[in-house]
Amino acid sequence: MSTASETFTGDVGILDKERIVAQPGFNRWLVPPAALGIHLCIGMAYGFSVFWLPLSRAIGVSQPVVCADMSLISALFTTSCDWRVSDLGWMYTLFFVLLGCSAAIWGGWLEKVGPRKAGFVSAMCWCGGMVLAAIGIITHQLWLMWLGAGVIGGIGLGLGYISPVSTLIKWFPDRRGMATGMAIMGFGGGAMIGAPLADILMNHFQSDTSVGVWQTFLVMAAIYFVFMMGGAFGYRIPPNGWRPEGWTPPASAKQSMITTRHVHLRDAHKTRQFWLIWIVLCMNVSAGIGVIGMSSPMLQEIFGGRLIGLPELSFTELDNGQRAAIAAIAAGFAGLLSLFNIGGRFFWASLSDKLGRKNTYYTFFILGIVLYAMAPTAAGMGNQVLFVSIFCIILSMYGGGFATVPAYLADIFGTQFVGAIHGRLLTAWATAGILGPVVVNYIREFQIAAGVPREQVYDFTMYILCGMLVIGLIANMMVRPLDAKWYMSDEEVASLQAKTAAANAGPTGSFGIGKGGFDAKAAFAWAVVGIPILWGVWVTLEKTAALFG
Repeated sequence: MSTASETFTGDVGILDKERIVAQPGFNRWLVPPAALGIHLCIGMAYGFSVFWLPLSRAIGVSQPVVCADMSLISALFTTSCDWRVSDLGWMYTLFFVLLGCSAAIWGGWLEKVGPRKAGFVSAMCWCGGMVLAAIGIITHQLWLMWLGAGVIGGIGLGLGYISPVSTLIKWFPDRRGMATGMAIMGFGGGAMIGAPLADILMNHFQSDTSVGVWQTFLVMAAIYFVFMMGGAFGYRIPPNGWRPEGWTPPASAKQSMITTRHVHLRDAHKTRQFWLIWIVLCMNVSAGIGVIGMSSPMLQEIFGGRLIGLPELSFTELDNGQRAAIAAIAAGFAGLLSLFNIGGRFFWASLSDKLGRKNTYYTFFILGIVLYAMAPTAAGMGNQVLFVSIFCIILSMYGGGFATVPAYLADIFGTQFVGAIHGRLLTAWATAGILGPVVVNYIREFQIAAGVPREQVYDFTMYILCGMLVIGLIANMMVRPLDAKWYMSDEEVASLQAKTAAANAGPTGSFGIGKGGFDAKAAFAWAVVGIPILWGVWVTLEKTAALFG
């Protein structure tokens, strides 16, 4: 993740934007590994479900210490009762509420200060939040866990998530869909590495007096800090006027849904199209995020002893050793979903360059409705292969929705403010972070309290998620090209560019920057992130064998 030598004038700090302008000889293929270095770490937010069941017996260790009629408020401060899964699930909600809010609030700040400073702050927040959450586990204070991992960590998620988006779009204007896929595909793959790593660490640290979670948090925070700092300091931005060697911008749009003009940030949220795409993203995310947050408990509770060749035993009839065995398999399931999440981000975003963004979202919603409706049937049949396959496809489209939406916004609103507009649109993710997990978690608790068998508590939820996708499908149908009144005039665009990037009026070209392919530096940078990815894939496929066995 290193670059060519740099020269500076004046008082320029190591985190300042001016410090990271690429110099001649820099290879643009060094930037994606820097983005992956951060996104693979913060993407562990998707894998936090592996901690829920162990944390639900943090005091009892072998069995939960249950306190009847404990409210959510009392759960925040109790030191004598174990937390419920629904109490812990709120931390998962906070992740994505704060991610969306911080992306919207600080998206403009990021454009000013550059991706390195944003990545640095992201590392401090995400890793520092995990340390504070570990203290919350030690002291058995749920509010401290919420504050640490949920609030502070959530802010780190938002800054880390958006830090590479506009940067990679600028480095790859010739491959916009692919660029947005690369920008955020790592976020979908974080759980593929983090979930099995967390399972290994918890098994190592667990004892008669501890479930091993707080120790796991501290070790993972240290590892993530190293990788995220490497990513932050690996970021570079192209100089004004840069474009890839031999590439010229298209003279006109080939599709009516792709504009060559630009909408100002101040006007984007005033358009109907912004809110329709907001609904599209919110519904797609709500349907997927609740399932991801409960993927590990869901698999364990639905299939129980079937996962270890004991189909006659339900989840509640398993002993501690058997539950530990199926927990490891469920961690593999979470990792497999992460594998399809990360693959879907690159696959669907790249495919959207050919299908178009609107048609890509049609595919997500129509196919998603069918698959969610089939899930209860697959569970009732006890068909692990079909059940796992359904959610793998669903998660590929969930990830694909995230990777495609920046390009969707660029098509509708232009590229001038796409980073900041994308940040504001992520408030849809914040809303979905509440809606999805609340629907899944509390319907689960209600069903269990009503005496519904564990293997059936998710059936009704799946049909509600189908309804969410229907709403998203309708919203996507209503997206149309913007009226001309919303676009900035050529003079306004030129004036804005003159204020923010005066050099744009000067020469354009590659300037000897961005050339090169898989040279030694690029090979090293990709190996740093590629080896953990390959390990995650190997462990995931190894554990997945038990699901299909």
